[in-house]
Amino acid sequence: MIEIGKREKVGLMVVSGDLFDAKIDAEDLRPKIRDVFSNNGFNIVMIPGNHDCEVYKDMYFGEDATVLTSIDKPYEQENVRVWGMPFEQVDSGKILETLQHLKALLGEDYVNIILYHGELLDAFFSRKDFGEEGEERYMPVRLSHFNGINVQYVLGGHFHSNFDVRTLDKGGYFVYPGSPISITKRETGQRKVNIFEIGKKPKPYLLNTPHFEDVVVGLDPYKTEDPAETVRAHIQRTHSNAKVILTVKGFIDSEKIRKKEPELVEHIKRIAKGRCVEVHFEFRDIHHILDDDLFKSFMKKLDKTTFDEEKKLRLRDLAIKAMMEANK
Repeated sequence: MIEIGKREKVGLMVVSGDLFDAKIDAEDLRPKIRDVFSNNGFNIVMIPGNHDCEVYKDMYFGEDATVLTSIDKPYEQENVRVWGMPFEQVDSGKILETLQHLKALLGEDYVNIILYHGELLDAFFSRKDFGEEGEERYMPVRLSHFNGINVQYVLGGHFHSNFDVRTLDKGGYFVYPGSPISITKRETGQRKVNIFEIGKKPKPYLLNTPHFEDVVVGLDPYKTEDPAETVRAHIQRTHSNAKVILTVKGFIDSEKIRKKEPELVEHIKRIAKGRCVEVHFEFRDIHHILDDDLFKSFMKKLDKTTFDEEKKLRLRDLAIKAMMEANK
């Protein structure tokens, strides 16, 4: 991210909480962070999150680094003021009080940016989107809490999964960029950060960082290609930094491919080694159904219909499942 900042000539980089997973990580990594957060040509502003809220008091993190630990002390750069709402164990009512206090401090002569670490209740996120925190609420807020407040950007931390932008009532933006690496296997897809020019809408910037990727391969018993090679092609199309969660579904004709289920599983395992962190085998061998006279008769009639290919495939799969149930 530092290298991206240099390449894109950013004026300011912000971290909206949880730079560290725990206090011990901060102790171990702070000497390295001092080097990383120094002499970059731009400043770095941070707030504490729920994982590292006890880390920052009277600590030095580098020449470029500024930590905002009080709502009353913003960071200023040219005509921009950055206000920090560091994590606290408070409810939605207390957050509203804090924002009303802040409302009186936000001057019209500045572009006001709030760094916030917590849950936007309007977004209807699943609990899994916040990592392993459980059911507890973390600084819950609603978009309406920012109504009437002269803020152009609210840059949120805590939400792990996807890049999300919401519009505030005065035309500003509430942004969750998601985590810059996948923290858990539930956080799939290439990671992003938020890069924007003051006065313009935030936009996602793709990162080449480690992440998890769901890959689902549906096997077709009528295809002539080796199913294992079909799986290989899907894996090869993923990002080089992706750790793949592979699911192999559908049906095979073991007579046609000359490979039984156990053999195909072993072949796919060899292909998946080193790229896949999980492999789920949900495919089934249906050569006995494909040879069934009743099924053959059904397929002949289906071929004569004027249905589009998608509907034909759907009906074919329904027939296969019905035959499987009947043969139990």
